[in-house]
Amino acid sequence: MTNTRKPSATDDATTTAAVPDTTTAETKTVIGPPLQHGQTPEEITFAHHLRIGGRDFRPGQKAHVSPDYARQLRGNGYIARGRA
Repeated sequence: MTNTRKPSATDDATTTAAVPDTTTAETKTVIGPPLQHGQTPEEITFAHHLRIGGRDFRPGQKAHVSPDYARQLRGNGYIARGRA
């Protein structure tokens, strides 16, 4: 059986209008769990070797993670302390 429905002009208008403009927003690669709605990524520095999502991070390397994941890593001692 074949589909004989022809797309209307309103179908074309909705598909082109639904594409968001991402050229102005700076995108950062977030490792670990995804961000929740309204969260901004947090930059962390690793204190110990850690493997996240098949990627190795050595002490001193920096990465962007969600605030919830940063809190979890900080509690487990994987994030370096900030200098005063």
